[in-house]
Amino acid sequence: MWRRDRRPTPVAAGARVAWQALAVSSPVDADIVLVGGGGAASLVLAALGRQMRSRVRVAVVDPVHKRGQDRTWAFWGSPGTFLDPLLSASWDEVDVVTPAGRRALRLQPLRYAMLRSAPLYELADRSADAVRITAPAGSVTDDGERVLVADPDGTPLVRANWALDSRPRPPRRAGRTNWLQHFRGWWLESDRPVFDPGRAVLMDFRTPQPARGVSFGYVLPVSDRFALVEYTEFSPARLGDREYDVALRRYCDLLGLNVAAMQVREVEDGVIPMTDGPFESRPSPRVVRLGTAGGATRPSTGFTFSAMARQADRIAREVAAGRPPLPEPPYPARHLWMDAVQLRALDRGLVDGVAFFDRLFDRNPPDRVLRFLDGTTSVTEDLRLMGSSPLLPMMRAAAGDFVDRLRPG
Repeated sequence: MWRRDRRPTPVAAGARVAWQALAVSSPVDADIVLVGGGGAASLVLAALGRQMRSRVRVAVVDPVHKRGQDRTWAFWGSPGTFLDPLLSASWDEVDVVTPAGRRALRLQPLRYAMLRSAPLYELADRSADAVRITAPAGSVTDDGERVLVADPDGTPLVRANWALDSRPRPPRRAGRTNWLQHFRGWWLESDRPVFDPGRAVLMDFRTPQPARGVSFGYVLPVSDRFALVEYTEFSPARLGDREYDVALRRYCDLLGLNVAAMQVREVEDGVIPMTDGPFESRPSPRVVRLGTAGGATRPSTGFTFSAMARQADRIAREVAAGRPPLPEPPYPARHLWMDAVQLRALDRGLVDGVAFFDRLFDRNPPDRVLRFLDGTTSVTEDLRLMGSSPLLPMMRAAAGDFVDRLRPG
């Protein structure tokens, strides 16, 4: 489906340059070094390719040159972006399901979309002449004028004007509430039509609920015979492998899917932090963190992709204008406070998770909820969202959060 260029690529040439440089202990010279080569870095490379008219020297340091399908991103946004040709599927309508019934959400002018990793990695390879150094990064040292990236043994790899570091790392300090979005999904293929490719299931809360947390299933159909079916929890701790498989099989049974008669083509697992702990987005003047490490993960949901895309677009526009590659904060400060209050309310059992999300979608237009979760709603819209939540429990959570913030440390 995705054609590969059979000519020698800049990636291969860059890797040779990098290893030759290592042999003489002389670092590659670059304007920007991307430390980590996954989704955040690929979006930056693609954005630079769209924005730049003059050459920028870019290096990528990662022990693996990312290729193929290793993850799936689902996100909402407006149609008509550069991502459209890369999408596996998109939907104008999604379902939110609770034990009380099914709610169909019409998303226009937004849409819900699925992007698999292979086309994004290939676009990144085509978009920028990046030197790729297939080695693990160790230290990232900012001397005030340039940044030196070395391997774990201290061997210099790259010296650059700026470092964009997307390697996972914990918050600057522990959060007051620390949950995880953790999940397992099966890519199921049937020999007969069993899925409706015209609509996705965004959240299906008919799954058994954990004692402390929220669980739901969802279905992202690519065709009437092929779909990603996933079980997800928002809770403080991961499950064991067998527990994920049991929960996922039960959800498939609930959907009326005979998994024994289908092919499980791929398995996807993941763990994403949901915490009000602050991430250090700029640990030194010339080092910028991207992705989850830079605060792109929404604390209340674990969604990350849209914020990563915004970071990448801003970086490319700044570089094209001759300015430092500095993204804006992924989310407004008021949204992070609202997320902290929501997490606290769920964690302390002040609100029922299923009822909370059901009420949120019931009392607000779908696009307002989705734009809030993306961090793009106005203050007026945020006040309306707050007004639609259970008032007394959320006030108790807000008061507790306020008291905790006054405590030292």
